[in-house]
Amino acid sequence: MTVEEFFGHFVEELKENEDLRYYYKYLEDESRFEYRKAYFCQRLQYIIDHIEKEPNLRIWDCGCGFGTTAIFLAINGISSHGTTLEHYIKQLPKRLEYWSKFGDMSKFTYSYENIFDHQFEPSSYDLIIIQDTLHHLEPLQDALKILNHVLSKDGQLLIIEENGNNVIQNAKLFLQRGNKRIIEIYDEKLKKNILLGNENIRSLGKWQDEFKKQGLEIIDSSVQYIRYYLPFTFPNEKAEERVQKEQELWKKNSFLKEYFFFGINFLVKKTS
Repeated sequence: MTVEEFFGHFVEELKENEDLRYYYKYLEDESRFEYRKAYFCQRLQYIIDHIEKEPNLRIWDCGCGFGTTAIFLAINGISSHGTTLEHYIKQLPKRLEYWSKFGDMSKFTYSYENIFDHQFEPSSYDLIIIQDTLHHLEPLQDALKILNHVLSKDGQLLIIEENGNNVIQNAKLFLQRGNKRIIEIYDEKLKKNILLGNENIRSLGKWQDEFKKQGLEIIDSSVQYIRYYLPFTFPNEKAEERVQKEQELWKKNSFLKEYFFFGINFLVKKTS
């Protein structure tokens, strides 16, 4: 199933399952439909494009949330295990029931856990997908140490993140949380306090500095910036043309890339 086909079925699921709509806002504002769709599809396309088509590939979806990525992979015959916290896990059985008519949902397994509580076997995963989660992992260096530990020798981290240098998003987050980038919350299911990055987004350069401390490095050729245009400059007509212009723009203009593109996708490997 292609990303485009999957998104179409996903929108139909949202029409049936109102409990997902507060997070996935595709039915909220018709004028922003293509704007939001483009972001969703570009990120999911990046993921599927960077997964080796090997039958025994061991994939961990770290912070799988509502399981959307893992569901898409399962439909395409790719197995993965997801870990998550908070309320997301309550929605997974209903979602798997819906998607089971499109593919084998047994290829997606999941568990509710804090990664700092798990005793991982070394080199137990070949690919670790970390989507909108890296900025939540705290203490960060302890988390990166775990990721390095469980990653196979030639394995990779596949990162989908917000661009921490985006001036608009930085202003928005500052108004929401000030400089309080790390918080402590009580997890009702785990019955204990845990640290959480409070939308603690970083730039690509800062992520690189953090990875280096644990013997990891960003693969330069894998980097992709996405979403430059704002909603009112991204009409529903000719959305594909807008996406194409964005992809040309970030490769030509380093200033706009660094400070006005919203999303960054990249791969990370162990340092040679």
